[in-house]
Amino acid sequence: MSSRLLPTNLQLTKSVHMNTQNNLIRTIQPFVLILALLSTGCANRNHQKGTFEDTDQIIPIKEHLIMSVLWQQNSAEYKALCYQAFNQARAVLDRHLENTSDEKPLAIITDIDETILDNSPYSAQMILRDENYERSSWIEWGKKESAKLVPGAGDFLTYAASKDVEVFYISNRLDVQMEETLNNLKALGMPDSRAENILLRTSSSGKEPRREQVSQTHNVVLHIGDNLSDFHESYDEKYSRERNSLVDSMKDSFGTQYIVLPNPMYGDWETKGLYENKYNLTEFERRNIRRQKLILP
Repeated sequence: MSSRLLPTNLQLTKSVHMNTQNNLIRTIQPFVLILALLSTGCANRNHQKGTFEDTDQIIPIKEHLIMSVLWQQNSAEYKALCYQAFNQARAVLDRHLENTSDEKPLAIITDIDETILDNSPYSAQMILRDENYERSSWIEWGKKESAKLVPGAGDFLTYAASKDVEVFYISNRLDVQMEETLNNLKALGMPDSRAENILLRTSSSGKEPRREQVSQTHNVVLHIGDNLSDFHESYDEKYSRERNSLVDSMKDSFGTQYIVLPNPMYGDWETKGLYENKYNLTEFERRNIRRQKLILP
């Protein structure tokens, strides 16, 4: 009797289990659909904010910049390198003052952005907005007049001014940014913060004519910058391999005549070096170039 009832009970149990599964599937299907739609919507919104598609991935166009900005804004090593640069600048200036009798008045030529003024908040803003550099947003940032000093910059320039060394600021900020640039430098107490000592970009990004203008009336003791084009025209429009070769050939000038500040966020090392002056690359092409130029074991 029991042997005939067992199969019947098993069938009944199986039937109940299948009905439960079907009911569960019918219950959760609408929620799965809603989640899928929400996911797609988020992806579309992200894409509209400036991302690009790479197979099945959606990647923010400024994602690669995050670590550079975090390093500049948070690492003690960044500060240490800046202090080291300006300590070396002071040592060079002192040696010159002790050993040289100059007919012309002495001068220092310095870049502004990422050399005297820290613009990392602008780069951070680009990351959060997922936007590339645009002239309009750069001008908008400058008008805030809120850039802080690069560590060590203020102390060094103040010291140089106390030794009757005149400071000239040669920058590729746009000429229309003179007022806010002057105001920002003045607010931070930078010496020689006057229009005649601030030479901004007009028609050309090359700085050599502006450096020569200063050299006609002054003996330039030091050049300070974060970009090799701040020092010599040989670096203008050069790709990475040529830039590296030039640095090797001019190695004795660094720390003696040229003082370099760290800037991992932007510069000719990227636009003219890595991307080889190609300004019409797609985001996908830029990403591929960055990966291709990694040096592997």
